[in-house]
Amino acid sequence: MKRVAILGSTGSIGINTLKVIERFPGQFKVVGLTAYNNYRLLEQQIRKFKPTHVASSREGMQYLKKNCNGRLKIFDVDREVSRIAALPGVDLVVIGMRGSAALLPFLAAVQAGKTVAPANKEALVVAGDIIMREAKKTGATVIPVDSEQSAIFQCLQGQKRSELKTIYLTASGGPLHKVSSASFHSLSVRQILKHPRWKMGRKITVDSATLMNKGFEVIETTRLFDVKPDDIQVLIHPEAIIHSMVEFRDGSILAQLSITDMRLPIQYALSYPERMDTGLKALDFFHLKKLTFDRPELKKFPALALAFESIRKGGTLPCVLNAADEEAVDAFLEGRIKFTKIYTVVERVVRKHKLVKVRGLNDIFAADQWAREEAGRIIEQC
Repeated sequence: MKRVAILGSTGSIGINTLKVIERFPGQFKVVGLTAYNNYRLLEQQIRKFKPTHVASSREGMQYLKKNCNGRLKIFDVDREVSRIAALPGVDLVVIGMRGSAALLPFLAAVQAGKTVAPANKEALVVAGDIIMREAKKTGATVIPVDSEQSAIFQCLQGQKRSELKTIYLTASGGPLHKVSSASFHSLSVRQILKHPRWKMGRKITVDSATLMNKGFEVIETTRLFDVKPDDIQVLIHPEAIIHSMVEFRDGSILAQLSITDMRLPIQYALSYPERMDTGLKALDFFHLKKLTFDRPELKKFPALALAFESIRKGGTLPCVLNAADEEAVDAFLEGRIKFTKIYTVVERVVRKHKLVKVRGLNDIFAADQWAREEAGRIIEQC
């Protein structure tokens, strides 16, 4: 039985992870759960899955202490999530937390030698080199949960990395694939949050609309699979059936195909190296009409090109890209800036940044703070 901690258990990834675990009560045991403000849902999860350790906001901590079993150990989600990620009684850590806040728990998990299943890409964007270097030191295993990264991981199983030529990273195109850029300035939050294929959190849905999410995945791919950005090609694949492909030097291409349901890559990460029945419908090849591919329109979605530029230059630039994007997307979701200003803010911050070689976490933290402050100043001017 694998003992599991889920960081961000009340978000879409956490909820789907618990759905998978519920189907296999003899295979998995929930040891730890964390959430921020949705402590009432967290309480329901605690009663159902009976973890021994949880983390929540201060308000949530008070609520859980009053309403849950006294034997439950309750931690502060803002300061102590890393303790749950590194618990001796945990074998596998699922990271469904949003944003760069996942960095320290992710790092704690790999330093403790855990198997880590990240759905969070920001931590790898910000400090992927540090995380993967620590994973090699401790023997930790990182099995990505994002559908595209999971597809690459699966396609590379049993293959020699020296024979890898190109990774084809697919993208649905997001909610604006067929929308004219001339109308972008008038798009509302509600319109942007209507993703055609996936049900995701608000921030990642906005990033899918700008294609910044795909840019982050490019950076994430370089970290996870130790490849150069020029070895990665992004393909717009609106059907979202092929989740990614890898090409080898002999011209052979392996692809991973499935229906669009996050429970598939989540279950693969949980059960790896075994595969188990998901209970989901299979892909029906006779029902498929076509599989199409387009080049990304970089003039229409310049965030993708900016992400490529950031990882090519390296250093603290990917961290700055991520921090500025988090601030800009939050400003859009709160109605403080227009959709078109998201890229404006991020691009200005990136251009103004003086790149620093990353020697440790202090360089990351300093760049992150600078980028957020600079983004805040630009947002006030928009």
